[in-house]
Amino acid sequence: MRILFLGDLMGRSGRDAAIAKLPDLKRQLKLDFIIVNAENAASGFGMTSKICNQVFDTGAHVITGGNHSFDQKEVLSILDSDKRILRPANYPQQTPGRGYHVYEVAMRKILVINLMGRVFMHPVLDCPFETVDTILSKYRLGKTVDAIVVDFHGEATSEKMAMGHYLDGRVSMVVGTHSHVPTADTMILNKGTAYQTDAGMCGDYDSVIGMTKEEPVSRFVTKMNRERFSPAQGEATLCGTYVELDRKGIAHRIEPVRIGPRLLPHIPKV
Repeated sequence: MRILFLGDLMGRSGRDAAIAKLPDLKRQLKLDFIIVNAENAASGFGMTSKICNQVFDTGAHVITGGNHSFDQKEVLSILDSDKRILRPANYPQQTPGRGYHVYEVAMRKILVINLMGRVFMHPVLDCPFETVDTILSKYRLGKTVDAIVVDFHGEATSEKMAMGHYLDGRVSMVVGTHSHVPTADTMILNKGTAYQTDAGMCGDYDSVIGMTKEEPVSRFVTKMNRERFSPAQGEATLCGTYVELDRKGIAHRIEPVRIGPRLLPHIPKV
């Protein structure tokens, strides 16, 4: 099974790049399943139903979220009805939407789990480690489902790495989002789980993690907020993670995906 996970779509630049390039990537990499984190797709803050539909039209199967999942209030109306859109599972049960779901594609069952870290994020959320244990008590890799993918949306690299090792052998892949910078640690852990601390964003890297440079730099220098953050609108670099799984859902290959003008390009050969 071949899976592509794309990191956070950042504003118009990032989502336009993903929408333009995903269909070709699907054919080129012979992808079976595509997951896209879109929590920054609407001007950097949240997602809309229109944007979600545009992403799905490219062939993506699932959209995951994070701390900005609920910024665009109109998306609340579809979080409960559209099972293809996930928000972090460790939000309270009363929160609209779902944090995990099993998707059936080509006679294979794929469990996707969206989690959010608490370190430097929202400490009042439920523990992501306990949450994922509760979810995995219902499913078993290679038995009840053919693959399990975890999007761990977090700030601290230590928390993300801890989650990867905690789930090693129990899930197919753990990929981090939120930091908007692709890490160079794509690897297969000891028990067969594919791991990358952060997939990186799909956006303009001539920026400060996707935002135009002037305001973030000014805030660091002056400690003052002069204006709102706005997404950089230059040509985007597409960043993600490509994973191949065996029939038991264990990873035997993981590589980064980088397509665009700012970072060293890398497209896996299939």
